[in-house]
Amino acid sequence: MFNFTPDPIALRIGPIEVHWYGIAYAVGLAAAYLLITGLARRRGLDANLVGNGMIVIAVAALIGGRLYHVIDRWDLYRDNLAAIVLPPYAGLGVYGGIITGTIAGWVYTRWKGQSFFAWADVVAPGLFLMQAIGRWGNFFNQELYGPPTTSPLGIPIDCAYRVAPYVCSTYPATTRFEPLFLYESVAGVLGMLFLLFLGSRFSDRLRHGDLLLVFFIWYGAVRFALEALRTGNWTFFGVPTAQLVSLAFILVGVAGLAWRHRPQARGPAAEQAAMPEPTEPS
Repeated sequence: MFNFTPDPIALRIGPIEVHWYGIAYAVGLAAAYLLITGLARRRGLDANLVGNGMIVIAVAALIGGRLYHVIDRWDLYRDNLAAIVLPPYAGLGVYGGIITGTIAGWVYTRWKGQSFFAWADVVAPGLFLMQAIGRWGNFFNQELYGPPTTSPLGIPIDCAYRVAPYVCSTYPATTRFEPLFLYESVAGVLGMLFLLFLGSRFSDRLRHGDLLLVFFIWYGAVRFALEALRTGNWTFFGVPTAQLVSLAFILVGVAGLAWRHRPQARGPAAEQAAMPEPTEPS
């Protein structure tokens, strides 16, 4: 399926280099904007807030994602601290971005007098879509791959981009590897479709914010499985840190859904009736 190794740089204009990684996430962000705006209008939320809100959340997610990546790959930055803030910004940790982005989203919605949980339901599918598109940046960077495979989906990796266990002196240049970026991208598309289905088919049974909790469970489960195929990542007592964070996300999602839908809890209709009316678009 993949018979070539891509160049991470899409365009060179003098000393300026435009990387496919940045393009992939820019396209993903634009697609998420269109989806979130459409869902907001459908749910009666003020779609005019999406643009500025996404800028705030994107900046916060960029900072958190970069911080997570730097901690994860501290060996690459401890002798060159300037590389943390200087371009190219090819390394981002998704979990760091989700955490800081969620915090920024909560602060922004509170500031605008909006319901964070109502907005979380329209943002969650957009997160999946952005991730599904953005992960192709990892393909162009020749990263986020797993062990050698004979699967037709396997991808070649240039010797310069191979992690320690898979160097060309051990595995020939013709070796192909598991495309973990592709698996996560496909899982993101399926996750988005699943959230859209839940939000449309079971809206009378869901509470505001349930879709974000389902996102935590889905994404956490996917990352937990894929991290088992990665090597050379940040570990905690020998366990990949991303797997521990994945378990935390799953537990938060499951516990949150169980608590919010316990028998003595108010039903969705009562919950929504108690919420302030969303601001009408101006």
